[in-house]
Amino acid sequence: MKKNNLARKLAFASADLFGGGSFNIINFLYPVFLVLIVGINPFWSSFIILVARIFDAVIDPIIGWISDRTQSRFGKRRIYLIICSPLIVAAMFLMFYPFNFSNEALQVIAVLLAYLIFVAVQSTIMIPYFSLASEISRDYQNRASFNSYRLAFSIFSSIICVAVPKIIVDSFADPRIGYQVMSLSFGIFFGISILLSGLFAKEEIKSPIVKTKLSFKALAEPLKLKPFRQYLGMFLFMQIAMSVMSGLFFFYIDFYIIKDVTAGGGTSMVGTIAAALMFFTQIVALPFYLKMIEKFSKAFTYRFGAIIWIVSAIGLFFVPANVNPVVIYILAVVMGFGISAPGLIPHTMFGDVADAGQLKFKKRIEGQMSGFSNFVSQIAQALGLSFAMFILGLAGFKERVPGQPPILTQPDSSLLAIRIIMALAPLILLGIGSLISLSYRIDAKEQQKLKEQISLQDDEPINAESLS
Repeated sequence: MKKNNLARKLAFASADLFGGGSFNIINFLYPVFLVLIVGINPFWSSFIILVARIFDAVIDPIIGWISDRTQSRFGKRRIYLIICSPLIVAAMFLMFYPFNFSNEALQVIAVLLAYLIFVAVQSTIMIPYFSLASEISRDYQNRASFNSYRLAFSIFSSIICVAVPKIIVDSFADPRIGYQVMSLSFGIFFGISILLSGLFAKEEIKSPIVKTKLSFKALAEPLKLKPFRQYLGMFLFMQIAMSVMSGLFFFYIDFYIIKDVTAGGGTSMVGTIAAALMFFTQIVALPFYLKMIEKFSKAFTYRFGAIIWIVSAIGLFFVPANVNPVVIYILAVVMGFGISAPGLIPHTMFGDVADAGQLKFKKRIEGQMSGFSNFVSQIAQALGLSFAMFILGLAGFKERVPGQPPILTQPDSSLLAIRIIMALAPLILLGIGSLISLSYRIDAKEQQKLKEQISLQDDEPINAESLS
């Protein structure tokens, strides 16, 4: 039984090799690819990111609604992972294809269309996969264990996808070829990992098909549930902070921390090593935070990690240019330990919130919950990262002109803007998320009551006032 449970955990976690890995490839490398390889200025880059994220936000609730109403031999969710596993290979390759039109408008349109294709495939994978997280186990602590495996795989992939893609790109004299090889290689890797989850991550909870008509009211139905609104807030502000910081990370390292090396035309592994240390520490911290969940609560654990993340991010502002890399490595380790908790907790909360929703709505609507979560998250991330890129444009950040030598230096005004954003984003966003967590009430005891109520199919929800 334990062996079978371990196999299911590994199979379930496999798909988040794509979730965590692609997130980092996009957030760490895509802004660099747009500005310094394709030669699109930061204003148009922010427009592309914003439009693609809004498109993602619009289709996510629809995909969730459809998956709640899907019936197949592979269940409601896994069938989409199986179908999309080969499609992600083509989508990854298109996204990092270095279009070279002489007309800037055609460049922007081509890049935007490629990004939209990727987003459509990505959402068709991740929305059902997020929903599967609440169906994989009935038990409060076991569900947290499944999601800790998932997060460990996600972070492991994040480490690989911070270090290896850049190494692949830098190994080619022409970075455009490097990006094509990188995107095809990781597309195949992600396709296989997604297929494994689709075939072998069998759900424990099998709920009947939801039968309601598609409407905005139906898609927004999860908002009637108070624990869902609280979960959404914590998840939302953590995602925005991560998106903004990862999008600016290599700009911060290359043009500020190792500015003399970059200005001299040299290369360095400082950014790659720092990112790898940060993500490795997130994995190491997971057992500690699982124990903290058992002893205290998920909401407390979220706040504990958020404080560490905030303090270390503020430290980035005060680090001088050309500092000894060891200082950055130490900050990366501390920040990684902090990030691990806010990164883990929303995933472990989702199943509990879905249980509360089953009591309130008399049906399981994980797909709608997952879709609406991504709807709000993608819009917020788009606005956050686009705003950050827009500020860089106002601060005079220089983009590469096609056919011209690479950009080796940036004006002091843009470097100051990067440092301010990197320091303030976690303080503001995680501060709000932590305040929201203070009112979240579902702990192990409450979740056990929810399970009992569900099994009894009682008409009167327990603690009804806390659910709406």
